[in-house]
Amino acid sequence: MTEYLENKASLIEWIAAGEKPKEQWRIGTEHEKFGYSPDDFTPLPYEGPNGIKAMLEGLIDKGWQGKYEGDTLIALTRPKDQGGGSVTLEPGGQLELSGAPLVNIHQTCAEVGTHLKEVLQLADSLGQAYMGIGYAPDWSVADMPKMPKGRYDIMTDYMPTRGLRGLEMMYLTATVQVNLDFSSEADMVQKMQIALALQPIATALFANSPFINGQSTGHVSERSLVWLDTDAQRTGNLPFVFDNFGYERYVDYALDVPMYFVIRDGHFIDATGLSFMDFLDGNLSVLPGEKPTGEDWENHLTTLFPEARLKRFIEMRGADSGPRDTFCALPAFWVGLLYDEATQKKALDMISDWSSEERHAMRINAARQGLKAEFRDGSLLDVARRAIDLSREGLVARGAVDYEGANETQYLKPLEVVIEQGCSPAETLATRLSTEWQGDITAVYKALTY
Repeated sequence: MTEYLENKASLIEWIAAGEKPKEQWRIGTEHEKFGYSPDDFTPLPYEGPNGIKAMLEGLIDKGWQGKYEGDTLIALTRPKDQGGGSVTLEPGGQLELSGAPLVNIHQTCAEVGTHLKEVLQLADSLGQAYMGIGYAPDWSVADMPKMPKGRYDIMTDYMPTRGLRGLEMMYLTATVQVNLDFSSEADMVQKMQIALALQPIATALFANSPFINGQSTGHVSERSLVWLDTDAQRTGNLPFVFDNFGYERYVDYALDVPMYFVIRDGHFIDATGLSFMDFLDGNLSVLPGEKPTGEDWENHLTTLFPEARLKRFIEMRGADSGPRDTFCALPAFWVGLLYDEATQKKALDMISDWSSEERHAMRINAARQGLKAEFRDGSLLDVARRAIDLSREGLVARGAVDYEGANETQYLKPLEVVIEQGCSPAETLATRLSTEWQGDITAVYKALTY
């Protein structure tokens, strides 16, 4: 029997139902990658012998189950007893693994390895290649195939009305994210505050998108800069989280953001610009008299794109996609900071006196200058070094070891290298393009291919 949400209190309760005791906390990692044709470095179509659909069909042969919109194959799922997780398509064909909820980073890394092995075996036979980068090196929106998903059709029409770069966000960017649990409202508040304050540090550490149209931009994360001009109502670092925040305040924020769509019988109904509050009152014009379900509310929450997003867990959204070791480093960084109480308290103390203006400037400057951006009497490099030290402490305290007895701190090594070099990965890419690669943008594809 379908359960309908009747009032604002039921929306709050829906989010609060995500609370879990610490022993049930899990780690869910999502990572996107661009597929391309190695013959001519063009994006992959949906249809055709070397298309994205062929990849999905090949993964079905490896045990995944197809998910369809009408008769169109648009995603994959794997039963929990076979590992769980899903494979989905972003608007321009970016292939995403939404990983299963796992206990530790060792399991995350194993999951990453299994997924990439499956994909790359098929890619070889299909004439495909996949690379990790935050913004497509030399493609334009016009170059990109459009995945046959109703949600994306609606968003493609709506995005240009709310910012200049929304279509770039949809079709030209790729990210790595981690989803983490909370135990109570107070714990959620602390985690959201740390997540939003330190998201620029993640942006700088993982910055891997310095190119547009085959040229260096002078910025380290073009993906992050895109979000500054996408849709101000549903993006940003949410200053209200640092002032009397709780479940209700996030619900109020979500209710203030216009809807995108409603799904009925597998079909997407355009609800752009409409109010979820009207839906709650039974006055949604496209579904007169209907009340929303929990699934409707969850769908609406997925159309909010702040730097850290609250649902029944918290999503960290500030990092560019990159090499495979970053798929383990990103969750390790955040798990270390947020899954040990003592470390979480230290992280909260570290950010406690940062002003809203400082946090906003940090977000912009991290995307432009990376670790070299100024902050108070030093730079973001200083803050990043402190954050990684704290993350390491948290991972040691967790004591989660692999079969060789090594703890989760091993997955921070790529970030420790970045700190030692004192610059974001994007800066190294830009330097290589202008020197050893002599401006040949195809060398970027080859360097970042899995």
